[in-house]
Amino acid sequence: MADSLRRLINNESCRILQEKLENWYKDYHINSCDQNLNRCCEIIEMNSMIQGQLFTILNQTAREGGHYAGVETIKSRLLPWLGTCFSSTTSGRPFETSLSLIQESIEKERQLREFASTRNHELQQLEKELNSTRLQLTLVQQDLAEAQMALEDTKTKSATTLLAAEDEIVHLKAALKASQAQEESTLRNLDRLNDYEQQVQILKDEIAILGAQKSVLHSRLARSRSPSPRPCRSRSPSPLPLRSCSPGRARLTNAARHAHLVARFSEIYTQERLDAQNLLRTYIDDLEIVQRIIYVAAVESFHAAKMAFRQFKMRVRKTLSLTYSGPESLEDTVLDYIVRHEDLYDVQASVNEVIRAMNINPKISFPPEVDFIMISSLIRELCRVAFSMQTLVPPLDIAFGADGELFNESKYRRSYDSDFTAPLVVYHVWPALMENDSIIVKGEAVSKRGALWSRRSRSKSRSRSRSMSPILSHSASPSRTLLPRSRSPSPIRSGSPRL
Repeated sequence: MADSLRRLINNESCRILQEKLENWYKDYHINSCDQNLNRCCEIIEMNSMIQGQLFTILNQTAREGGHYAGVETIKSRLLPWLGTCFSSTTSGRPFETSLSLIQESIEKERQLREFASTRNHELQQLEKELNSTRLQLTLVQQDLAEAQMALEDTKTKSATTLLAAEDEIVHLKAALKASQAQEESTLRNLDRLNDYEQQVQILKDEIAILGAQKSVLHSRLARSRSPSPRPCRSRSPSPLPLRSCSPGRARLTNAARHAHLVARFSEIYTQERLDAQNLLRTYIDDLEIVQRIIYVAAVESFHAAKMAFRQFKMRVRKTLSLTYSGPESLEDTVLDYIVRHEDLYDVQASVNEVIRAMNINPKISFPPEVDFIMISSLIRELCRVAFSMQTLVPPLDIAFGADGELFNESKYRRSYDSDFTAPLVVYHVWPALMENDSIIVKGEAVSKRGALWSRRSRSKSRSRSRSMSPILSHSASPSRTLLPRSRSPSPIRSGSPRL
C-alpha cells in the first residue's frame, strides 16, 4: 500500500491535473468548442486514472484491516457517494498504459513551452537585428548627406575654378591672336622684302645680260669695220649673269624643292582636283566623264609645261652661251638661272595650250554650255608644279597610262567603285608620279570586268558631236580672245636673244 501511495506521489498526477485545469481556464475563451471539449475529456480521463489508483489504495488499506475493519466508514461515506455522484469509469486499460499517456502529454507540453520560448528568443534577436540595421541605415543616411554636401561644395569650387580657367583661356586666346597677327604682319613684311630683293636681283641680272649683249654687239661692229681678216675681239669687263646667279643653287636646293613639289602634287590631288570635280559635276552627271576630263587636263598640263620648259631653257642657253665663262658647266648655270627666275614662266600661255588640246581630245566630251576654262585654276597649278619639276635633277614626270592596260599595284591604287578582281584598267583618275623609272607617288585608276569592251562597242556606234568651245568661238572677237598673260616689257624679252 505504501508503495502504491509513493508511486502516486512521484507521478505528480495531481499537480499536472491542477496545471491543466488552470491552463484550460486561461484559454477557455480563446479555444473553440472542440478544443474545450477535448481539454475536458482529457482532464476527466486523467482524473479517472487518479481515482482508479486511489481505489486500489483503498482496497489494499481495507484488506490490511481485516474482514470487518473500515466497514462503517465505507458504509457511511463511500457507498452514498458512489450511489449519487460517481459512475464507474473503469475502461479496462491497465494502469501502465494510462501512466504512459500522461507522460507523453507532459512531454508534449514541455516541448510546446520550449518551442514557444525559442520562438520568443528568436523574435527578440530579430528585433535586436532590426534595431541595429535601422541604426546603421541612419548612419549611412547621415554619411550620404555629408557626402552630398561635400559634393556640392566641390561642384561650387570646380565651377569657380572653371570660370577662372575660362577667363585665363580667353586671355591666352586673345594674346595668341595678337601674337599671330603680329607674326603674320612680320611674315608679310618679310615676304615683301624678299620680293623686293628678288626684283632687285632680277634687274641686276637683266642689266648684266644687257651689258654682255652690248659688248657683243660692239665687238661684232668692230670686226665688221676692221679690214684685218683676224679682227681682235674686245670684251667689256661688265659682270656676267653667272656671277649674279649664285652657281650651284639648283643642286643645293634640289632635295628641298623635290620634297616640296611632291607634297604639292599630292595636295593638288586632294584639294584642287576635288574642287574641279565638284564644279564639273554641277554640269555633267556622269562621274566617269568628269574624272576623264580631269585626268586629261593633268596629262596635257604636264605636256604643255615640259614644252614651255624646253623653249625657256633653249632661250636662256642661247643668251648665256654668248658671254659665259667660268668653272661651272653651262647646263648648271642655265638650270640655276631658271630656278631663280621661275616667275618668268608664262603659265597662262600653257593654260591656253592645255585647253586647246582638251577641246580636240576624242576621249572626253562635255555639254555645249560647259567650257574647260572652268577648271583653269587646276590646270594653272598643275602647269606650275610640272614646270618646277623639270628643274629637278633628275626631273619628275607622270607615268604613261592607256585604257585597257594591265593594272599595276605598284603604279596605281584602285578607286572605291572598282572591281578589285578585274585585271585591266578601264580609265584613269589621276596619273602616277615618276622619278626616272621609279614610282614615288601612286596614281588612281578604275578597273571593272567587261566594261572596257562594252565601252568600245558603244563608242564605235556613237558619233561624237560637240559645239564650238567658247575659247574658239570667241577668237573672232578681239575683246574676248584669251591671249597669253600681258607682262611688263623686260630688257630680256625686248632684246634680240629672247629669254
